[in-house]
Amino acid sequence: MGQQIPISSSFNLPDGRQVTLETGKLASLADGSVVVRIGDTMLFATVVSSKEAKAGQDFFPLSVDYQEKFASAGRIPGNFFRRETKISDYEVLISRLVDRAIRPLFPDGYMNETQVIIHQISGDKENLPDAYAALAASAALAVSDINFPDLISEVRVARINGVFHINPLRDALKEADMDFIVAATMDNVMMVEGEAKECSEIDLIDAIKLAHEAIKVQILAQQDLANKVGEKALNKRSLAEIPQNEEVKNLVALKCTDKIAGIARAASDKATRKAALDSVKKELKENLLAEMGEEWFAQNQSFISSYYDKVKKETIRGIVLNEKVRLDGRGLKDIRSIWCEVDYLPSTHGSAIFTRDR
Repeated sequence: MGQQIPISSSFNLPDGRQVTLETGKLASLADGSVVVRIGDTMLFATVVSSKEAKAGQDFFPLSVDYQEKFASAGRIPGNFFRRETKISDYEVLISRLVDRAIRPLFPDGYMNETQVIIHQISGDKENLPDAYAALAASAALAVSDINFPDLISEVRVARINGVFHINPLRDALKEADMDFIVAATMDNVMMVEGEAKECSEIDLIDAIKLAHEAIKVQILAQQDLANKVGEKALNKRSLAEIPQNEEVKNLVALKCTDKIAGIARAASDKATRKAALDSVKKELKENLLAEMGEEWFAQNQSFISSYYDKVKKETIRGIVLNEKVRLDGRGLKDIRSIWCEVDYLPSTHGSAIFTRDR
């Protein structure tokens, strides 16, 4: 019986190390599956998504799970635990980094239950797997028929002895004084997470720019893989049409835009602002119920809430960007005052309070 030959694509990191993406060998019944390999480190990502959303569902049920198995390094958990246990806090954080990067990129109104699972199936001592988790997830989406218009990737950018490195080796990372994971599409940076032993703003900007250039190379490799897969990856599922109601949209905008703008310009505290916005929404519903009647209101209640939230977001965002003033009256470069106190708890190893003004 012949060996299954996978479809693959590859790219090089800035230091010359080769990363390979392959599909078609594992989990062929998943909507999309990809193995990412660098050295002896291999991540296996699968993605599945329901063909239809559940009736009445008004949120996107996406779950992302990342796990590093002991077995990937040829080890078995010792002592009491002989099987793989629940994922660690570190694995939860990596799952969240992937989730945070891909969740906003699914189409508006997409409510189909979707599951992304990423497992480290092989590991070496030098190549850290966490920086490749989002690459694996995005590549699995790329070769699937799931609608995911903007591919992404994540890389670690670290400054070691004054020089920036992309996805440095484990031992080298110990000497880093900047360590960030950056996620981005081809055009936009989606997320930055990390730490530093103090760094200047210009150094952080340079690190993000370098990371973004590396990510662009990785996205091109995903696109190449999808092109090689062909019809399944290129012909995405048709999306269910999102119900719209221009009449309700225009009514909400007419009745609320000026009121929301007034609240946004009032430089109020958070609690006062929230109460005022809730009052506008309540008044909107009461007025529409009185003007349009109970039957019309019952049919369009979900549209009213949805369009109110959109008008609120667009109005406030426009004021902040165009008038350069935040909701509490600060300019874009003003920082909220803060107070700190250490040794608040008498018996602990250490404690601190860190509180900004509301």
